[in-house]
Amino acid sequence: MADADDVRRIALALPHTVEIASAGFDFRVGGKGFVWSYPERTPGRPRVIRTDVAVLFVGDEAEKQALLLGEPGLFFTAPGYEGVPLVLLRLAAVGAARLEELVTDAWRMRAPEDQGAPA
Repeated sequence: MADADDVRRIALALPHTVEIASAGFDFRVGGKGFVWSYPERTPGRPRVIRTDVAVLFVGDEAEKQALLLGEPGLFFTAPGYEGVPLVLLRLAAVGAARLEELVTDAWRMRAPEDQGAPA
């Protein structure tokens, strides 16, 4: 079971990661977000920042669909996320090793090559 502190620890251990001030967590590399807390939107109500859910960059729609279909207990999506390479991750459902893999993969896809990302 992971939480926002685990996301923060993993993200800040990656080179050139910057944490953006927010009500939850928001991490970027090379000016691009790779993991942040879920800004849940309910029509007619103010947005709620959910630190128990992480938004992860996944690269493309095929990878997104594979995660959503392959591990529905971990991943989900929400209105407004259609057609974008982002998944929502239930932190309470993920172990530390898998969280580290997911956050690191998201970082690799967003980090510029000159900041340590593989070619």
